[in-house]
Amino acid sequence: MKEIKLKAKEEHRVNKGHYWVFSNELEKVDTSLKAGSIVKVLDSKGEVLGTAFFNPHSLIAARFIVKGDEPLSKDFIFEHLDNAYSYRKQFNIRHYGRMCYGEADALPGLIIDRYGDYLVIDILTAGMELLKQDIIKAVNKIFKPKGILFKNESSFRTLEGLPLAPQTIGDVPQEVEIEENGVKYKVALTGGQKTGFYFDQRDNREFMKPYFKDKIVMDLYSYTGSFGITAALNGAVAVWGTDSSAPAVDYANICQYRKDDAERLLSALKKGELPQKPDIILLDPPAFVKNRKALPQAVNLYVKLNKMALEGLDSGGMLATSTCSHHISREIFVDILKQAAAKAGKKVALVALRGQAKDHPVLLGMPETEYLHFALLQVR
Repeated sequence: MKEIKLKAKEEHRVNKGHYWVFSNELEKVDTSLKAGSIVKVLDSKGEVLGTAFFNPHSLIAARFIVKGDEPLSKDFIFEHLDNAYSYRKQFNIRHYGRMCYGEADALPGLIIDRYGDYLVIDILTAGMELLKQDIIKAVNKIFKPKGILFKNESSFRTLEGLPLAPQTIGDVPQEVEIEENGVKYKVALTGGQKTGFYFDQRDNREFMKPYFKDKIVMDLYSYTGSFGITAALNGAVAVWGTDSSAPAVDYANICQYRKDDAERLLSALKKGELPQKPDIILLDPPAFVKNRKALPQAVNLYVKLNKMALEGLDSGGMLATSTCSHHISREIFVDILKQAAAKAGKKVALVALRGQAKDHPVLLGMPETEYLHFALLQVR
């Protein structure tokens, strides 16, 4: 097995639990090695840090599979994926949810979402692409799916030098029915956003149930309306909202949804132009931060949206708001909320500060695995 070596004093981040090595941290980037090769990673003194996928053409040059001098099993794909499933089963996440979350499950670049008898898989790294047949063999053994959809549409594949090439194995329907927290949803697999459904908000939807009783709820950036539908089934007197995607609105068919612009609705709310004034606003916008350079602009937009939402709420009204980019830390998220409250001229209490669901585990040494932040605020 080939070896790559870090420069002096560049191992501190890895030693604190991170799973990436950047190209500028290496003594030499061996461009003769095939993208996705498995290599030993050494510190500047020649001590083994672990075994990793290596891509000489990527800024993230190495992604650890195992840390330390532990040998890499020939069947590590199955073993790591089986461990990932065992972790989820302890939380009773078996048939619907994220079964593999990349580095957090020691399978860098592999995302697997389960929709009952069907799997939607994203392969994001060259190393995982080379092991595609091992992945198929492992998931067939563990999950026994009727069909597998390799989505493979992420821009991360482009960064790894991989083609955007969806592939279907077996019979994968256009839509399926899933169940979450006692609620059933129709989910588009072949034409949906991401892998089809946002399992990462599962625990937050469950958390919100007691707050919906007898309330009027506005659901913005609703996608399939999962928050709004939860509200409707837990005592809300009215639920209405919008998404910019017409197909997404088609799936939110229990409540009153339409294709519209969230900013326009918030502006109309402030002006008193809407037929109803909400008691609760659900604000779950997309990841505006595509890269670190875009962070300042994205922060300003998040501040603007939360400010507008708070302006539209009376005393006692609640805002459930989220961000979903690892570039926005919890500290930045809280600061966004502080700025929004100050600019809205409102006294606001932080009722709860939460994160992503348990099937999206966060590695303490790797902040990139923590991307979803959720807050429940109340205007006082």
